[in-house]
Amino acid sequence: MTVKQNFERISEQIQLAKLRSNRTDNVTLIAVTKEVSVEVAKEVLEVGLNQLGENRFEGLQNKQDYMNKNIIWHFIGSLQTRKVKDIIHRIDYLHSLDRISLAEEIQKRAIKPLKCFVQVNVSGEESKHGMNPNDVIKFAREIAELDKVQVVGLMTMAPFTEDQQMIRNCFKNLKELQMQIQELKLENIPCHELSMGMSNDFEIAIEEGATFIRIGTDLVGKGR
Repeated sequence: MTVKQNFERISEQIQLAKLRSNRTDNVTLIAVTKEVSVEVAKEVLEVGLNQLGENRFEGLQNKQDYMNKNIIWHFIGSLQTRKVKDIIHRIDYLHSLDRISLAEEIQKRAIKPLKCFVQVNVSGEESKHGMNPNDVIKFAREIAELDKVQVVGLMTMAPFTEDQQMIRNCFKNLKELQMQIQELKLENIPCHELSMGMSNDFEIAIEEGATFIRIGTDLVGKGR
């Protein structure tokens, strides 16, 4: 199927998931282009999507060199502290804030506030990056006064499993944590967004409150 056909199918699935959960707010679709060529990424723009996600500096740099400027860039990969200076001025959102040292480096290097999602390892899987859920509120308090680090929300990845209830519980738990942080009313931490849901589970994520979903394979294929 073409990117256009995939986009039409995914758009319908998004709307149906919103209907099932009685939602009327916006769900932003991030096209994850990390494993595809510039040409395929341009196909994404042609269907009307302008939110692209990359997980490596090289991929981000390569696409930005060959694509127009009307794109909102999301960095969805783990970010090494030493790479902060290379990346933060190229992106609009960071989906992988997961430690104090990274927040402090962003504060040091940024010339304007960077919209960040705190990455939370809700599932507890050793293979996944992210903070322990029990540490997130303390972390939020610790970085609240960093004016260049704007925590717009939380991000997680659910287990890759056929157990839909396990996936749903993962997303529910992130939503509950988001609400706890909002109640703190911390400076620079509005935390009104949830980045969760990928190709295999984005409908469940939407039903549980996702405002940003990250879709790669189902939209653009793999390695094209």
